[in-house]
Amino acid sequence: MRAKSLWLAPVWLILALAPFVGARAADDWPRADAAMAGWDTAKLADIAVRADAGEYKQLTSVLVAHHGKLVHEAYFNEGAPEHLNNMRSLTKSVTSLLVGAAIDRGLLALDSRIYSYFPDKMPVANPDPRKAQITVEDLLTMSSLWECDDENSFSRGNEERMYLIEDWLQFALDLPIKGFPAWTTKPEDSPYGRSFSYCTAGVFTLGAALERVTDGELRGFAARVLHAPLGIEHISWQESPAGIDVGGGGAAYRSRDILKIGQMVTNGGSWHGKRILSSHWIEQSLKTHVQAMEDVEYGYLWWKMPFEVDGKRVFISIAGGNGGNYLFIYPEENLTALVTATAYGQGFAHAQARRIFQEHVLTALPRR
Repeated sequence: MRAKSLWLAPVWLILALAPFVGARAADDWPRADAAMAGWDTAKLADIAVRADAGEYKQLTSVLVAHHGKLVHEAYFNEGAPEHLNNMRSLTKSVTSLLVGAAIDRGLLALDSRIYSYFPDKMPVANPDPRKAQITVEDLLTMSSLWECDDENSFSRGNEERMYLIEDWLQFALDLPIKGFPAWTTKPEDSPYGRSFSYCTAGVFTLGAALERVTDGELRGFAARVLHAPLGIEHISWQESPAGIDVGGGGAAYRSRDILKIGQMVTNGGSWHGKRILSSHWIEQSLKTHVQAMEDVEYGYLWWKMPFEVDGKRVFISIAGGNGGNYLFIYPEENLTALVTATAYGQGFAHAQARRIFQEHVLTALPRR
């Protein structure tokens, strides 16, 4: 397997791309020469070497932007500039941005009660007055009182159970209230006052609520408030068997386009000086709201994980998905990076993406 890199290219391709270095490409991505910008290009090039040697498996692309300019772009296997990558749960962070767009427009609020948007789904199973108190913020932080845990195959709300039936929304709304046995930590005893459990059904419900308040498909709202302003035209969005667009996973994007979304977040909600989302929403989204696990924090559908930079421990905001699809946001260095892969269900996938970012991107950063 030979890596396809636009930066480790034969002479003829380098010459063909030369007019774009330092300029803006047709897809509106400014480019910069990594070596001239101070990057350790040997460490970036080593990604391809290790992929060719089979050390990095099932990669499709690695892209890096610094100060808003593309400094590295490489494709592997079936990956290509026009290839649509199934981002799996990385989609959840896109849904968070759409929730922010709705809040910016006064269509939703963090304390909005989720059940209030679905009167046609009443009555629900497992009635409990606490269910009526579940809010948008509870679902954004994976901390609602629904008994829903994708990491527990016995959980009533496990996503694999949801996929077996037609009405995913009813599945979520019918979920019972979770219990807190003695060996688990109750919300009131948890950092930030919330108890985390990863729940795709909750994010699907958020997407369904967005469809209700915007009077249309989730993909249509995304096109208006996110994709069109960023110049993103090629997207594939999945829908549930009942016809509701899926906000919890499975959206497919070109690598450059997901990197655009990431750069907009790194920029605090703007792209090329154009305001897309409020800086307040971006700040709140990346802020820690719940302790997800030991040494891992969670914002509004964004992970926060520790990495090492120059011997110091820093937390990087991440949108992550099955298969090893990771979007890394490091605003302090104006750094945005993307790793895409198709290692779906493979135990090495997540660690591999994080390793590439740590060993090849962070260590290659220009030293101050």
